[in-house]
Amino acid sequence: MVDIGDEAPDFTAPLANGDVETFTLSDRLDEAPIVLAFFPASFTPTCTSEMCAFRDRMAKFEDIDATVYGISVDLPYTLNEFRDQNGLTFGLISDERRELIDAYDVADAFSPGNIRVARRAVFVVDGDGRVTYRWLGDSPKQEPDYDAVRRAAADATA
Repeated sequence: MVDIGDEAPDFTAPLANGDVETFTLSDRLDEAPIVLAFFPASFTPTCTSEMCAFRDRMAKFEDIDATVYGISVDLPYTLNEFRDQNGLTFGLISDERRELIDAYDVADAFSPGNIRVARRAVFVVDGDGRVTYRWLGDSPKQEPDYDAVRRAAADATA
């Protein structure tokens, strides 16, 4: 399990930001602190609420020069539609191959059918690529403490 103080697992994955680009974490460390917010699936009530909460609190993250990215196993084209329909102003990373949920050890099973999705989780990564904050949801409907995430991101800039 990736923990505070660990080097964040590096990855390259599709980034849905209105277009589809390639995102490599190690190439984006100049945007640190980076908030990686894993969520199970687009267009579900709790996931929509969570991503919209990050959207609504973006000013608090921008004030400390933090960059937020959502991550789910959805295809990048689905993520772009999700962004558009919800007015999300940050990029969403597609883990369609489920490599990130394995690397960060946040894989969960969604019923019916035991479909592998992301467990609701948040990691803050500093400019050195180290994890400075980790939150894992205990239930599918639990959302993170957004103020705690912001404080952790602010601390990561120090």
